[in-house]
Amino acid sequence: MSANQKSSRLARDAMAFVLAGGRGSRLMELTDRRAKPGVFFGGKTRIIDFALSNALNSGIRRIGVATQYKAHSLIRHLTRGWSFLRAERNESFDILPASQRVSEDAWYRGTADAVFQNIDIVESYSPRYIVVLAGDHIYKMDYEVMLQQHVDSGADVTLGCLEVPRMEATGFGVMHVDEHDTIKSFIEKPADPPGIPDRPDMALASMGIYVFDTKFLFDLLKADAANPSSDHDFGKDLIPHVVKSGKAVAHRFSASCVRSAHESEAYWRDVGTVDAYWEANIDLTAIMPALDIYDTDWPIWTYSELTAPAKFVHDEDGRRGHAISSLVSGGCIVSGTELRRSLLFTGVRANSYSTIDEAVILPYVTVGRNARLKRVVIDRGVVIPEGLVVGEDPALDASRFRRTDKGVCLITQPMIDNISA
Repeated sequence: MSANQKSSRLARDAMAFVLAGGRGSRLMELTDRRAKPGVFFGGKTRIIDFALSNALNSGIRRIGVATQYKAHSLIRHLTRGWSFLRAERNESFDILPASQRVSEDAWYRGTADAVFQNIDIVESYSPRYIVVLAGDHIYKMDYEVMLQQHVDSGADVTLGCLEVPRMEATGFGVMHVDEHDTIKSFIEKPADPPGIPDRPDMALASMGIYVFDTKFLFDLLKADAANPSSDHDFGKDLIPHVVKSGKAVAHRFSASCVRSAHESEAYWRDVGTVDAYWEANIDLTAIMPALDIYDTDWPIWTYSELTAPAKFVHDEDGRRGHAISSLVSGGCIVSGTELRRSLLFTGVRANSYSTIDEAVILPYVTVGRNARLKRVVIDRGVVIPEGLVVGEDPALDASRFRRTDKGVCLITQPMIDNISA
């Protein structure tokens, strides 16, 4: 059944609260001007569009997004792309910037505090359930399935969890569960993660997705706000408290992951480093990518600019505009450039005699003539000078650009300006 046809009783009684205030500092200069959830992904979308689309496709029609760090780009995107939810249809979409609503010196002090400071707004909609979401991961998930498990189990909190190889879970918050997936302890970044009873070689890692009954969550938040020793964070404070004093249940992502006929794995990615970001985007150029963004049964909603179709021009040896195993968005002009395994966002101009290989190029970049670019991420609006070569001399690349351990170069306009200065 398609997302547009499904009837989601529990989802219609729920509100999604998306935490989108994080900087994402490991993305380096990509988050100098925008928060991580607002970073471009996949040719047309932003990272946050995945959590928001999951909520909408699951049947949730009340959504709040808490923003904080350098939020203008994100807020502008949300305003343009998500304003179709209408109050007259019992829908709502609230952008909730940190605005000192509780006191004059209190911005959002943690993830739990971001919800606490907006309790009055959430209360005005009277949702029965709150689905707390991280706004910075790439995945497709039906939250209605998780809501149903939450109700059926009688849990105080239900946590979305990934099944990962046990020794790969050392960087996550890990759930130690019994045979019924009731959480017995929550361990932050353990050196020796506990295995799952039915799969001892695997561990359950937190996805940063939580389902609460609204009244229970509000009581919890008010008690936490009054605790001066708390960090006011779900993972550090609230979840360990519920595990110890109440009933916390793990929900396995494999049970609610949405897959098309072309997807074999339960796809989830944290694109929190330049390498992970580059890899996830380049993976989309594969013949059968692990993430199917062409799945019309579970569309990824976003703001779509009005653009002309992509255009490929010139047909001479050494000056042929063509693309192989690449994604090219609207408004792009590939003019005498050879493009391989690359992803071009809206409005990119690639000029004659250039070669572009394994590149992620954000909107409105211009690539000058005779450039050779390999394994790069180019920030929005950068002008690549004629004849620039990247990806052939590691030492030179590292002296000019942000070069990762895996040899991917992040290029911004200030870096380009420094070359010619």
